[in-house]
Amino acid sequence: QVQLVESGGGLVQAGGSLRLSCAASGSIFSMGWYRQAPGKQRELVAVMTNGGSTNYADSVKGRFTISRDITKNTVSLQMNSLKPEDTAVYYCHAVDTWYGSSWGQGTQVTVSS
Repeated sequence: QVQLVESGGGLVQAGGSLRLSCAASGSIFSMGWYRQAPGKQRELVAVMTNGGSTNYADSVKGRFTISRDITKNTVSLQMNSLKPEDTAVYYCHAVDTWYGSSWGQGTQVTVSS
C-alpha cells in the first residue's frame, strides 16, 4: 500500500502564495495534485510523470508550478497569485507500479478576498 504524507496549505489573502508538499512510499511513476471545492467534483490541478511531462489545469497555468524529486518520491506545488476560487481541499495523488492510484488525506487551502 502506498502512503502519502502531505504538508502545507492554510489561509492566505488573495494574491499571496502557498506551497504544498507530499512524500510517497513505493515505486512511483507519476505524482500530482487535485482539488475539491465545496459542492464541486474533484479536479486535476497539476501532475508530473517521472519523465518530466506535466499537465496543468487551465485555471492555474502561469500561477502554479509543480516540481518533483524522483529520488525521494516527493512532489511540491508552488501556488502564486492565489485567488478566492482556488479555495479547496487539495489532495496529493500518486500512481504506483504495483498498487495503482493512491490519495493523500487532503489539506485545506483557503484564499480570502
